[in-house]
Amino acid sequence: MNDRNDGEENDEPTEQRRTITILGRTFRLPRSRASRIALGGVLVFLGFLGFLPVLGFWMIPLGLLVLSYEISVVRRLRRRGIVWWERRRRPPPSR
Repeated sequence: MNDRNDGEENDEPTEQRRTITILGRTFRLPRSRASRIALGGVLVFLGFLGFLPVLGFWMIPLGLLVLSYEISVVRRLRRRGIVWWERRRRPPPSR
C-alpha cells in the first residue's frame, strides 16, 4: 500500500523553493532561511576581498540580491534600484 495520495488533494501547503533569476537563468536558493542569510553574508564578505584571485567584486551585488529575499531594508533598496533602472531605460515622452 502506498502512503502517497495519488490524485487526492492535500490540505498541507506545498513549500515552494525560492529562486533568483539573473540574466535569464534561474537559480534555486536553499530552503532554510538561516542558510539563505548565511549564503548572502558570505558572498558579500568574500566580495570585499575581490582584489584576490578567484574572488571578485561581482559577489557583493549577488550577495545583496540573496539577502534581499530575507531582509526588508535590502529588499527596499533592490526595489528602488529596479524602479530607477526601468525609468532610466524608458524612452522620454514625446512632445
